[in-house]
This record gives sequence, C-alpha cells and structure tokens, in this order.
Amino acid sequence: MYDYDSDFSIPEESKKGMDLSKIEAAVRQILEAVGENPDRPGLKDTPVRVARMYAEVFSGLHRDVSKDIKVFTEDGNDEMILIGDIPFYSMCEHHLLPFHGTANVVYIPKDGKILGLSKVARIVDTLSRKPQLQERLTSEIADTIIEAVDARSVCVVIEAEHLCMTMRGIRKPGSKTVTSAMRGGCRTDARTRNEALALINRQRIGG
Repeated sequence: MYDYDSDFSIPEESKKGMDLSKIEAAVRQILEAVGENPDRPGLKDTPVRVARMYAEVFSGLHRDVSKDIKVFTEDGNDEMILIGDIPFYSMCEHHLLPFHGTANVVYIPKDGKILGLSKVARIVDTLSRKPQLQERLTSEIADTIIEAVDARSVCVVIEAEHLCMTMRGIRKPGSKTVTSAMRGGCRTDARTRNEALALINRQRIGG
C-alpha cells in the first residue's frame, strides 16, 4: 500500500477523514470486476492515483466552510455586490461523475458586513468538493452567505454541464443545467430579485 502520510499534496483534512487505503483496494476490485487486470503496467498505479484524486475532489467533506469566511465591516455599504463567473468542479452523487460550471453570487450587505471577494470563491470551492447535487450546492452557497454576514438579500445562480448527461445516458454534450437560490429580499421582493438577475446577466454578456 502507498504511504499516504508522506504525500503532502493531499489536503490535511482528507488525510484525517478518509481511509485512502480502502479507496485503493476498492478501485482495484472495480478494475477486476469490469474484467481488467489491475496488475498490468498501465493500471498498476491507478488505485493509488484514484485514491489521491478522491482525497482532493472530496476534501470539502472534511473541511469546515466557516474557516473560509472572513468578514469585513464597511460602514454605509448597502448596495448589491456581485462575484461572478466563479468556476467550480464537483461530483454528482448519483453516478460519481463530474459536473462543472460557474457560480454567480449577488448579495446586499446588512450593517456594512461584507465578505472578502476571494472568500466567496473559496466557499463555492469547499462546498463543491464532495458528492453533490447542483440544486443542493446552490442552496448551500446561499445559506452559508446568509449565515456569515446576515445579508439582506442573496441570489446564487449556477450553470453547469453534467458528464452523466454528456458521456452516458442521453449523451447531449453542451447541454447546461441552471439552478438558482434566493434568500431574503431576493426571494420576497420581485424588484430586488430582478435587479440581481439583471446584474448577473449583464456581467455574463459583458464577460
């Protein structure tokens, strides 16, 4: 078995939270089950590589998203803030195949409490690094921002391509799934919601 404790490229949270040797053994069994020889040269190190990959792509399971949050206070700031086109990669929990795309986050601060811009991207990254559903990911991002800064309004829109649709099943490459989550004023007030969506659309067209 591979000495995973010596691999400093694996997130520390994953080293503590995952049984990488068990992943390695399971991948070997899968290769045998599909009729492959896991000992042939091209596959000999595949179980180790997959275990290391899982440690990275599922690291969000063992990371406290609150560690990604840093709140600043800027008096008088009560206007919409957009952090747009945040790239992410996640794994659909139904088939353990990737889905990937971009997240757009709009929020209106309350009492001048704002998030560092890079921290919003980090929140998206952490929450995406586990077996996920796009709908759940969208809601989790919105809820995390509401809880972090008690924002007046939050709008999260995610657009993603799912490999379970493009490489298997219906096989429609290029098809996108769009989900949204509205909190606070974006849920209760149509004007606020429309303004947030217009801001996202304007940013996407401009990009």
